[in-house]
Amino acid sequence: MDEKPKTANSLGDVIAAVNKAATSAGGGDAQQIRQLPPVHLWEPDYCGDIGLKIARDGQWSYAGSPIGRVKLVELFSTILRRDPDDEYYLVTPAEKIRVEVEDVPFIAVGMEVEGSGPSQKLTFRTNVGDIAMADAEHPLRFEIDPQTQEPSPYIHIRARLDARINRAVYYELVELGCEHEGYFGIWSGGVFAPIMSAEGLA
Repeated sequence: MDEKPKTANSLGDVIAAVNKAATSAGGGDAQQIRQLPPVHLWEPDYCGDIGLKIARDGQWSYAGSPIGRVKLVELFSTILRRDPDDEYYLVTPAEKIRVEVEDVPFIAVGMEVEGSGPSQKLTFRTNVGDIAMADAEHPLRFEIDPQTQEPSPYIHIRARLDARINRAVYYELVELGCEHEGYFGIWSGGVFAPIMSAEGLA
């Protein structure tokens, strides 16, 4: 990164700034409501890296210690942004703090199914409270491990932020799979998401 950071704040300072931003965006108690502040409009100074990390399993940590407060993690997630440099940041009107993300920031932990076939609609819930129906705006994708050939499933949630679909939900997803134009995959929201070549099922 070319930006010269200001002095990074402590986690307590960041929490105060995040609460202020969330409250001004939606009103009320920022710890009790889920708001999505307009982080895309904010261009604060970069304040560095204070040791925030999101592990592959979705666990947030600070300076190597897990953040166990669910409401705080949900609040942080509302001001998480992925910038053109492909780095992730917590962004308030006054501060921009880097967050190390091991894979993607969210985990899809639940799924609701409506309909079947091409008219099927799959709605996913993340570990931080986001809801997204898989469709053209929120596409499903499956990345194949070149060594094990195992697929890793993802869904786009919002603003360049994705969720990895956990194993239990993935098993439910595969049960809904079908063949279409030579591929095995999933329908949702009028979009077919291929997982693998249908020949690979033989």
